[in-house]
Amino acid sequence: MTDILISEVGTRDGLQSVDAVMPLEAKKAWIKAEADAGVREIEVGSFVPPKLLPQMADTAEVVAFAKTIPNLTVVTLVPNAKGAENAAKAGVDGMSIPFSMSETHSVNNVRKDHPAMLREIRAVADIAKGAGIHFAVGLSTAFGCTMEGAVSEEQVVRLAVAAAEAGAQEFSLSDTTGYADPQQVRRLTRKVKAEVGDMLSTLHLHNTRGLGLANVVAGLDEGITTFDASLCGLGGCPFAPGASGNIVTEDLVLMLQAMGYNTGIDLEKLLKVRKILENALPGEPLYGFTADAGVPLGMEQRAQLERAA
Repeated sequence: MTDILISEVGTRDGLQSVDAVMPLEAKKAWIKAEADAGVREIEVGSFVPPKLLPQMADTAEVVAFAKTIPNLTVVTLVPNAKGAENAAKAGVDGMSIPFSMSETHSVNNVRKDHPAMLREIRAVADIAKGAGIHFAVGLSTAFGCTMEGAVSEEQVVRLAVAAAEAGAQEFSLSDTTGYADPQQVRRLTRKVKAEVGDMLSTLHLHNTRGLGLANVVAGLDEGITTFDASLCGLGGCPFAPGASGNIVTEDLVLMLQAMGYNTGIDLEKLLKVRKILENALPGEPLYGFTADAGVPLGMEQRAQLERAA
């Protein structure tokens, strides 16, 4: 039975994309409830200037709380070396930096072109290494960009190699704009893995056009073992116009467990966490087919058949 790590990103990617600022106590309740349901890794926030993303202004406090939860890997996003310094000071277990494969998106997102971003990655890698913190690079807009359109797969491979040389320890391929399809996921995963090997472990997929879970299956076929997802499907990139909707964590757990994979997550408990978001974000659209239709009768028996096959 293959173990799959689901990394919850709703407390970062989800909350940065909504207008409302979730109260600190609600964030704490959300993180605690997901950990109690068996979620092992949560990206709890990002160290960005509060004037840019007021939703993330309390990230240091969120990290301090999350670190009290046993067996939870606490991760944050950092846009630059200053953010990395703050993350290290807060005591995170891991940090990741977004590296847009579309240079236009990079300039709009973090105000840096590719050469400048590679210098930033090197600086962040040095900070992470000095603090003993795991450092990952998210290869954003790897499957296409709302500003540039198609992104060259050869460019993605070249920039991944350059980021590895700059000190990245791990990579995710990110469908920031929701453009990916299963064939593209298989093809690009193979190409990047051919150059950086198992450093590519993760897919960050959006369900903007309804292909999120199909793309997960394509990733599974290529040996990907970690998938980012967001409770209730919250999230998207504020600098990628028209792109929204992370994979729904609950639907991903259902699919993986039905297929015989082990996520370590109690789906019934996870579904109850949605209530925290309903109360803390009134009026915010929440997504998820499993929450609407319920867990299928006999799913565990079906999963056992899948594992035995």
